[in-house]
Amino acid sequence: MKPIQELLKNQKAEVGQLAPSDTVFEALKSLAQYGVGAMVVMDQGVLVGVISERDYTRKIALQGKNSKETTVAEIMTREVVTVTPQTGTRACMALMSRKKIRHLPVVDGGKVLGMISIRDIMDDIITEHEQTISQLTSYISS
Repeated sequence: MKPIQELLKNQKAEVGQLAPSDTVFEALKSLAQYGVGAMVVMDQGVLVGVISERDYTRKIALQGKNSKETTVAEIMTREVVTVTPQTGTRACMALMSRKKIRHLPVVDGGKVLGMISIRDIMDDIITEHEQTISQLTSYISS
């Protein structure tokens, strides 16, 4: 399997981020703007959390809180699981499965390079399997 840095090349150059002081409503607008399900939360250039649609659903909507009054810091996941650009896609998939998470920030030397989702991993695995099947079919046919 390829390293995660290869998957990052297919993503937009800009990495969206939020501040702990942003409201959850502002976070939802940013998620929609970027077309993503999760974003990193940065405080003075340091990764301090991740917020996802799942956080919103479970910690705001189901608890009857107001997204315009609640800050990102109140609902973000603080214990962030990260990977490096050299981490392989299969290792990421195993980590996501073990930790029951859907998004992994990619960090190199303290700098956030991007975010990988379970969908990115699945797309890569499917592409790899399709290529293997095509090669085997070609081999058998020749």
